[in-house]
Amino acid sequence: MTKPIVAVPADIRTFDGASWHAVQHQYVRAALNAAGVMAFIVPAFEEGYETDAILDRVDGVLVSGSASNVHPSFYGRQATDADGPFDTARDATTLPLIRRAIDRAIPLLAICRGIQELNVALGGTLASEIQEQPGTWDHRKPADVDRDGMYAIRQSVFVKEGSCIARIIGAGEVQVNSLHRQAIAKTAPRLQIEAVAEDGTIEAVSVIGAEAFAVGVQWHPEYWAETDKPSNQIFAAFGDAVRDYAGKIPAARPPKVVA
Repeated sequence: MTKPIVAVPADIRTFDGASWHAVQHQYVRAALNAAGVMAFIVPAFEEGYETDAILDRVDGVLVSGSASNVHPSFYGRQATDADGPFDTARDATTLPLIRRAIDRAIPLLAICRGIQELNVALGGTLASEIQEQPGTWDHRKPADVDRDGMYAIRQSVFVKEGSCIARIIGAGEVQVNSLHRQAIAKTAPRLQIEAVAEDGTIEAVSVIGAEAFAVGVQWHPEYWAETDKPSNQIFAAFGDAVRDYAGKIPAARPPKVVA
């Protein structure tokens, strides 16, 4: 049986003096091995895209984390040094893709930067350097650790009873690997809060009234998706939603070209 395909928007990254459209390996690996779907990397061009033409050819959207942040101009603020670094080409790709995926009931999983893009796409705002806010903990990565140490599962989040996430990983306290210095400030009107950290920082949301899986998490289930149960459950639920969508729309797909 052919695996369904999910769109994964790329970052613009610079390697050896050249610009690359890139997605971290952990995301496409988790999509394949934990969700059971194939990844189609969407280049980050600022213009010239037909969002619906992309969505016509996929069965889900996976919005990954990144070192960059959403540019504040997309949520009505002037940018400061604390808000960067930026990747406006990615912003221009992901924000309309998120909106149309929700409108078309295409399954959506948004991780780290992705949850922030989801919030901004639907009218919310973000806060930078949250560790400087009174009463907010330092959610940044620990210093002087290797990559596995950086993404170690060390933080508690509290999943709300009756939420979409609760149906996947259970309600109450769950241990996750959340590392970030930016977070949701004002929640978009179409989002409901699904989980918070001990200091009240929003760690998961879902789209109110969504006709398909539409969830965002601030932590990184992709990193341990094959070995950590809650991480695996999130990707498995996303994969199930993607397969369900793929099974409903074969007649609407462009015909395959036979050589």
